[in-house]
Amino acid sequence: MSMADVSVVVLVALFAATLLPRFNLGLAALPAAFLVGLAADRTAEEVTAFFPSDFFVLIVGITALFAVAQINGTLDWLLDGMLRLVGGRVLLVTLIPFLTGAVLTAVGTLPAAATAIVAPIALGLAARYGISPLIAAVLGITGIISGLLSPLAVYGTSARQLGDKLGIGLPDSAPVSFLAGGLVAGLVVAAGCLVVGLRTGAIPRGRITPASPADPTAPGSGSGTTETVERTGSTKATRVLTLSCLSAVLVLSVGFDANIGYLGLTAAVVQQLVLRLDPGEIVSRIPWNIVLLIGGLLTYVGLMQDLGAFTRISDLLRVEGSPMLSLLVICYIAGITSFAASSIAVFATTMPLVPAVVAEGASPVGAVLAVALASILVDINPLGITGGLILGAAEPDDRPGLFRNLLTYGVVAVIVGPAIACFAFGWW
Repeated sequence: MSMADVSVVVLVALFAATLLPRFNLGLAALPAAFLVGLAADRTAEEVTAFFPSDFFVLIVGITALFAVAQINGTLDWLLDGMLRLVGGRVLLVTLIPFLTGAVLTAVGTLPAAATAIVAPIALGLAARYGISPLIAAVLGITGIISGLLSPLAVYGTSARQLGDKLGIGLPDSAPVSFLAGGLVAGLVVAAGCLVVGLRTGAIPRGRITPASPADPTAPGSGSGTTETVERTGSTKATRVLTLSCLSAVLVLSVGFDANIGYLGLTAAVVQQLVLRLDPGEIVSRIPWNIVLLIGGLLTYVGLMQDLGAFTRISDLLRVEGSPMLSLLVICYIAGITSFAASSIAVFATTMPLVPAVVAEGASPVGAVLAVALASILVDINPLGITGGLILGAAEPDDRPGLFRNLLTYGVVAVIVGPAIACFAFGWW
């Protein structure tokens, strides 16, 4: 067995081990890369060279920026304003989690961070207005999915960076196509949820008077968020500073192609100094587990590429004369693996399989979009970070039923999601 084959077997074992209790994929990926590298006569320095420093800066910078916005109360203020706008119109209230999730991820919030914000809002609104917890949760996560392929989002940025790195040949219009594909997929799922919810009574009809439109504890899942907001105060000057920083990051990254990770870190530090925030509180809100997961897996994937593993996998999966069937196989690999693992990590892992199907005639944009959607459409299940955040935000009495419903939804998504992603978007 060649070392390329060994690296594939180890990767499969790593993902399979995620089903075990107390196994951390990110923690295991780096030593796995080191050991496989040693067996393949690669030095530790050569293995370390595969660590994705650009992704590290991207994730830390963006999450630090939004941590400041949450700590100083600006994020709460924005979300409270949305609640006041819709009043007691239940259908519009139901759409708040969807819109909030879409906006958060579209401007660069990590899916896990966005879920931590959206899940309490979605489940809190569900309890207040008699909406089905499942419908509220699915709408919130679908909104997050809708914005994930934005040019500012981790998925959208990763898709472009990985596409260029792998030589797929993406056109300049690719970021717009990625964003459009994510929006279309999210809107279709959201529309289906609304139709089902209204017909089954899971979403009440009519209009009621909201009991308390502003819920200061909803956006924060951590204990201490309310105390921090009360201590710093979301004054007008604070909000102006934070919104100005967010706008500057957006304009400079989109209009001038500046590095959004470094911009986010710079904006976070400026606000921390001006507002005299505790830097430790900002650092503690950065999802280091996600940083470790992506860093570890992409280091291992870089080693696999160096060993020729993805060329080997591509040869095994290729369906001669039918690039769409080859793409379908890759989409199912992404979808099934994402069911119990990080979707962004799975996407990064499966992207090296795309150049082969593009070389056979598949659309570069369509192939990347199909694999991305196949890995994220199954993200609404109770076995991953997303599901854990949703269940944690639900009422205790609702959790057993919500777990079963999320599991059923996730299984159905694994069966139909990759096929829909491939055949609906693979030709873009």
